[in-house]
Formats: sequence, C-alpha cells, structure tokens
Amino acid sequence: MMSNAPRHPWLPAAAASLTVVLWASAFVAIRSAGDAYSPGALALGRLLSGALTLGVLCVVRREGLPPRSAWRGIALSGVLWFGFYMVALNWGEQRVDAGTAALVVNVGPLLIALLGARLLGDPMPPRLLAGMAVSFAGAVTVGLSMSGGGGAASLLGVVACLLAAVAYAAGVVSQKPALGQASALQVTTFGCLVGAVVCLPFAGRLVTEAAHAPVSATLDMVYLGVFPTALAFTTWAYALARTTASRMGATTYAVPALVVLMSWLALGEVPGALTLVGGVLCLAGVAVSRSRAAGRSRRAAAGEPRPEKVR
Repeated sequence: MMSNAPRHPWLPAAAASLTVVLWASAFVAIRSAGDAYSPGALALGRLLSGALTLGVLCVVRREGLPPRSAWRGIALSGVLWFGFYMVALNWGEQRVDAGTAALVVNVGPLLIALLGARLLGDPMPPRLLAGMAVSFAGAVTVGLSMSGGGGAASLLGVVACLLAAVAYAAGVVSQKPALGQASALQVTTFGCLVGAVVCLPFAGRLVTEAAHAPVSATLDMVYLGVFPTALAFTTWAYALARTTASRMGATTYAVPALVVLMSWLALGEVPGALTLVGGVLCLAGVAVSRSRAAGRSRRAAAGEPRPEKVR
C-alpha cells in the first residue's frame, strides 16, 4: 500500500488548480480542432499524444508496471474516462454551443459525490454540499447565458454531453481505489493507454483526416494530448490520491468560469453580464466547498490542535 501523505500540504491544492486551468483550455482547443477532426479521430490523436508523453515520463522516472490490484480501477477508468468520455465530449461539442456543453457535463461532480458516497464511503459534509449547490447554480447560469435560450441545442449533442458526464463520474470513482495501490503517473499512463486501445477503431479516420487537416488543428490535437491529458490527468490523480473523490469533483466547477475567460481572450467572444455572474458563482462555490479542508491543512501544518467542535 502506497503512502499518500504529502510532504508539502499545499501541493495537492496546487495540482488541482493546475488541472482545472488545463481542462478549461481543453474546451477551447476541442472547439478549434473539431472543424478538421471527427470526434473519434480527435480522441485517438489526443490519447496517442498523451500516451507517448506519459511513456517518456515513465521511462525517465523508471516507473514499472502497476501492481495487479490496481489494474481493475485503471482498466475501468481507461475505458470510461479516457476512452468513452473523450469521444462523447468531442461529439457533443460539435452539436451544442459551449455554454450548453459546460452545463450538461458539469452534472459530473454531483454524480461523483453520489457515487463516491455510495461506493467509496466518502463523507458529504454540509459545506461541501452547499458549495456544490452554489457552483451548479453558476454552471446553469453560464449555460443559459451562452445558449441563446437553448432553442438551437441539438438533442443528440445534449445526450452526448450527458453520457460524457456519466462516464467522467464513473471513471473518477473507479480510479480512486487504484491510486491507493499505484502512483499517479502509473495510473494515468496505463489508463491513457487503455483509452487509446478503445479508440483504435478510429485509426483509419485519424490518418485520413490528419493528411488534410490544417497544421493549427493538428497542433491543437497534440496540445490536448500533452497538456490537458498527460499533465492535467496526472496532477488530477496526484490530488485525488490525497482527498475524496467528491471534494476533487467540486473543484472542477471552476472550469465553466475559466472557459468563459479563455473564450473571451482566445476567440474574441465577449461574455455578457449574466455569464460573468455565473462564472463568479462557480468560483465562489468551489471556495466554499474547499474552505473547511483548507482550514484543517493550515492547522495541521502549524501543528495546532484540532478544535473539538465547529459550529
């Protein structure tokens, strides 16, 4: 059994923050590359780029194979999260606007909390539930403000994003036990490889589309593999190994707010007042949900005794 006690208490929070920023950037990159690559081909190209990057890191760090006890969680998360989720998200983003996609996919943290409580025994303190409620209200606000009233949203696109959210939640809950047996880099690397194998039926389309795609779209695909996949999934796994699945899921409610900002800067989409309000709510909910854990970390770092009662 691996020890998950961090040498520096601030590292898990920093890792989670980096993950959120990189995953937010993925929405912009997927939208950019989606004009040249079909959903399955884009997912496979992203996973191959990620697997190559992670493989190099494993060789440099001399990481061996994960223990047998970790493979069940790695395989499930690889199929559900690295494979199915990425294809479904790519498909959904080609059929609905970014606001609607962010709204639907962000039911994932709620599902993580429910599955984590049921399958992993994760606690659900009132502060966490309150923070998730605030953030979900923010995600709804962002989605409604960017969807033009929702009339143009494709039913298939909404269903695809909902399926992506379910796969995301199930993948996170499956990954959590594996992180008690293997390192974050091992779990991420082999999960990415499993996802790539699942997406191999799209190899022919990837080759064909890569031959005709503009260089910018291919660079977007490589970026998705190296940063939002290889780096961000590893930092996510590192942080997840050191907290509960439900608390980690709550941090991703900051993604819609960051997507709004990045779309504004990269694509020239100026957000409206309602969108900005929704983004602020997303960030406020994350702050509420994580504030109690942050307080405990500061007390532990300072060697202060834990209070007997907190009301």
